[in-house]
Amino acid sequence: MNPPGYRATVSALATGQLLSWAALYYAFSSFVIPMRRQFGWSEPQTMGAFTLGLALWGAASYAVGAAIDRGRGRLVLSAGSLLAGAGFLLWAQVETLPMLYVAWALLGISMAMSLYEPAFMVLTKRYPERYREGITALTLVGGFASTLSFPAAAWLIAALEWRGALRVIGVLLLATAPLLAWALRGPAVVAVPARHGDAAADQATLHDALRASSFWLLTVTFALNSFVAAAMWAHLMSAFAAKGLSQAQALAVVVWFGPAQVAGRFAYLLFGRWLSPRSLGMVVLFCLPLSLAIFALAQQTLALLMFAVLFGLANGLVTIVRGSLLPDYFGRAHIGRISGAMTAIALLSRAGAPLATAALLVVLAGYREMLLVLVAIGASALVAFTLAGRPRSTAAEISNA
Repeated sequence: MNPPGYRATVSALATGQLLSWAALYYAFSSFVIPMRRQFGWSEPQTMGAFTLGLALWGAASYAVGAAIDRGRGRLVLSAGSLLAGAGFLLWAQVETLPMLYVAWALLGISMAMSLYEPAFMVLTKRYPERYREGITALTLVGGFASTLSFPAAAWLIAALEWRGALRVIGVLLLATAPLLAWALRGPAVVAVPARHGDAAADQATLHDALRASSFWLLTVTFALNSFVAAAMWAHLMSAFAAKGLSQAQALAVVVWFGPAQVAGRFAYLLFGRWLSPRSLGMVVLFCLPLSLAIFALAQQTLALLMFAVLFGLANGLVTIVRGSLLPDYFGRAHIGRISGAMTAIALLSRAGAPLATAALLVVLAGYREMLLVLVAIGASALVAFTLAGRPRSTAAEISNA
């Protein structure tokens, strides 16, 4: 039996991304209140479990990338869904806080095996001539995860209570594993004729990349970007309240994040062939601090809507930038290890952002000042990205080192 074609593979991976993001990343907040109501845990105690998951997501990223480089992408993605399903089933049995942390330790590792980057690496290796189109399709479908997650979780909790809802999600994730295993049958790498200039870059190992300034500048870029975005997500509603806006007024702005994110990805799917990943990166990395500056300094409804659109676009497209850009700098042969190392640092930055900015609020006058600090950090990410230079400079750096 012939392996599935490109479209079938991308469709199956996109389905897996939609379900995995909805369950692993967005669903946690839907279960916090019912758990706290039953057990009496504080918000920091319950949020600590999710923070642990994010930290382990980052810590496991390099090992996941190395496994994909060894041709085990099919095993990584299908096993990630199995581990995620097992983690949700264990979460449904939680009676103590340590047990919740154990469940989220498993779920954090499954995040590293399931969410975006592993699928990007697999597509990059299997379809080196079409991986950008596939990455865009995955992020376009994945952009609907939050839209799916919150109402679905609310409906399941109302119908089955929180433990029953977790069991349903766990079973659904377990059922995703055979789909991914089917989609990734066949050779791990599809051979294509080498393009002029690819050979040198494709020889770049992680050791080579670590010697290149572009690796560290890109790592700083995405770590700072992740820090800013995560800090904003964590403090968003509190920042609205500090402006004197009601929850209803805040939601009227926040509701535009998702449409802006999906619209940006869809526009890139249609017109991205005329825009290089680096050019897109310059725009995206400019939009994030610009959006936060508008939010920090403006109060008018139109300005807040502009913030929502720019913030949504930046968050929606930065994933495409990272997934599409790295092969241009470092080639495909060792992209799993290189991307895994870079992702690990960015994810650890993301995990620490909510706590770090909470501490920052203690010494600053308020949220306006905190947002301006985030603007400066976001601008620093753009500077680092600019200094990284154009793709293929890495190959020259390595050969001259």
